[in-house]
Amino acid sequence: MSGNRVLVVENDPTDDARLLGEWLVEGGLELHVLRPHAGDGLPEELDGYAALVVLGGEQDAFAGADGSPGAPWFPALEKLLRKATRHKVPTLGVCLGGQLLATAHGGTVERSAAGPEIGPKLVARRDKAVEDPLWAEVPFAPDVLQWHRDEITELPVGAVLLAASTRYPHQAFRIGPCAWGLQFHIECDTDQYARWAQDGVDTLADLGIDPAALVDAVTAALPDVAEVWRPFTLRFAAVAKGELQPASPMRLPMIGG
Repeated sequence: MSGNRVLVVENDPTDDARLLGEWLVEGGLELHVLRPHAGDGLPEELDGYAALVVLGGEQDAFAGADGSPGAPWFPALEKLLRKATRHKVPTLGVCLGGQLLATAHGGTVERSAAGPEIGPKLVARRDKAVEDPLWAEVPFAPDVLQWHRDEITELPVGAVLLAASTRYPHQAFRIGPCAWGLQFHIECDTDQYARWAQDGVDTLADLGIDPAALVDAVTAALPDVAEVWRPFTLRFAAVAKGELQPASPMRLPMIGG
């Protein structure tokens, strides 16, 4: 471990760390935020960092029809994610960040055949979660916030499924002892989610979702979300600081880069 500094990669200006960032600081970590969408370069190594957090965004984790990545910095970010896993740097990927953690290790992300998933939802903890240092104390059906149109259709070889839902089976997973991916959002406050609703008004109209009612529902759910995911984030910080043991080691497939 390297001190208490955590590298936070912000992929989109509309999805900053918000509550997640506050909880990481509460857990004793110092945030170093890089914004590649604004021109910040990514480091090639994670020397000096105790953890890596990769946030969400509107981009696709998979390549376009012409083979180009969803964002110019994604190949470098995937390489960094592989290095984090290889060197056992505690890692947390949120929504797009979780998808990139999957694709970086040979998983598959596609446009979801089930359509967009938006709003307060429940996910179901899987049996393996009881053995996980972050998930063992998470309730069986925790509250989460969703806003995604893509999904992880195939987890990397050796990944441990930690949470699922009926329409989207891969809601949370772990690779190795300390790299966690979440399909859902835990970082949002009302203002952040309201901006998404404003920017996505056409999508909401297509789904028959009233934006004002959606934001009200998110606001109502936030205390329940915080009740679960604030302690979850504090446990992640404890792993980063070496105060909580990561999961039992497991063998990983060898992925180049």
